Amino acid sequence: SVFTFSQQANWKIAGKKIITPWAEKVNPASPLSEYPRPQMVRGNWKNLNGLWDYSLKAKAEAMPVSYAGKILVPFAVESALSGVGKTVGKDSLLWYRTTFTVPANFKGKNVLLHFGAVDWQAEIYINGKKIGVHEGGFDPFSFDITSALKKGNQQLEVRVWDPTDDGPQPRGKQVKKPESIWYTPVTGIWQTVWLEGVPKTYITATRQTPDIDKQHVTVGADVQNPQMGDQVRVSAWDGSNKVAEQTINANTITTLAVNNAKLWSPDNPFLYDLVVSVVRNGKVVDEVKSYFAMRKTSITPDRNGIQRMMLNNKFVFQFGPLDQGWWPDGLYTAPTDEALKFDIEKTKEMGFNMIR
Repeated sequence: SVFTFSQQANWKIAGKKIITPWAEKVNPASPLSEYPRPQMVRGNWKNLNGLWDYSLKAKAEAMPVSYAGKILVPFAVESALSGVGKTVGKDSLLWYRTTFTVPANFKGKNVLLHFGAVDWQAEIYINGKKIGVHEGGFDPFSFDITSALKKGNQQLEVRVWDPTDDGPQPRGKQVKKPESIWYTPVTGIWQTVWLEGVPKTYITATRQTPDIDKQHVTVGADVQNPQMGDQVRVSAWDGSNKVAEQTINANTITTLAVNNAKLWSPDNPFLYDLVVSVVRNGKVVDEVKSYFAMRKTSITPDRNGIQRMMLNNKFVFQFGPLDQGWWPDGLYTAPTDEALKFDIEKTKEMGFNMIR
């Protein structure tokens, strides 16, 4: 990968821990540049990953005026790939700061600020204005920051507190003093941070529930700020071939017939494409793309009365490894998407059909 001298000078892998072959492919100018929400794709977006300012402060201290150095987002501060490799603890705060501009094609739209995950408590500030707080280290969250924006450059600051095993929050196997299985704390931003431009009326979520026995998929879409008469058009696709289409009222559900469905399985993990549009007076106001699989999981007793897990009404012997998904260089965060893909492809090459 290619990046500027200044970016290279401001970042290097921290410490002397084991690193994976993909660490050298991390680009500090655009780490994890892929679209971060493949289950609901919308065209207007901007990735904010990269080198941010960071500072560690006592919990009682105010927002820092000056920052200590650079951290590579979205790698946790304890990780080697963050370029920092420091621990925080319950008595300290981790502060982030970056600046960004709003893309020209966001004009006239509301601007959403998305965080894929921040461990654990995050306070978000735009241009000095507190936007909101989120608690939870493993779920995505977002805020509408439109009202806090100004002309030109915008300043984003994030205050993070993570007590690890000194707090009551879910933390997995993280401990402040690693031993035995050696899981470290994972503090701060560890998934992609990004902007999204949306119209006043927009889709916030889609839900797809397949039923292979009835040969259909139930589809619903949540729509923010719908107007009277707005409709939602949903269509399922097999490549360039339209499988089915329905038009319904906003915030309702419908079923799409999927005849002679291509069933999903580990041997043939086929996915249908889904397009969901908000339509007003014949014009598309908002549109997202998603996908779904025609598959069924169930539990059925075998001929000896033993309960067995079934896939598509057939018994499948499940055989696979425990993959902790813990990267020596990125901790919770894989160095690149290629690294994630390697894990899955190698697991299949070895003859496994599942990953735990």
